[in-house]
Amino acid sequence: MSVKIQIAPYLQQYSGNKATIEVDAGKVGDCIDQLLKQFPEMEKMLFMEKDTLLPYVAIYVNLADSYPEQMAKAVKDGDEIYVCYVITGG
Repeated sequence: MSVKIQIAPYLQQYSGNKATIEVDAGKVGDCIDQLLKQFPEMEKMLFMEKDTLLPYVAIYVNLADSYPEQMAKAVKDGDEIYVCYVITGG
């Protein structure tokens, strides 16, 4: 099963400037684990500690917010995951 992970431009410096990678996994968390195996420096940009996303990190699957089950959400062949920062302010 092939799932694409879209990497936001401001995180691409941690992915060897790659905008997209493909992984094989059945859940978002497993996909993210594969991403971090390839690019371990990215972990500090996404997680406070193991399995706890930073409060401003959002994960979308096929452009739909996956909150609150972010890491446990099932994915299927052809799905796309987008990891980004959610920043607000005035």
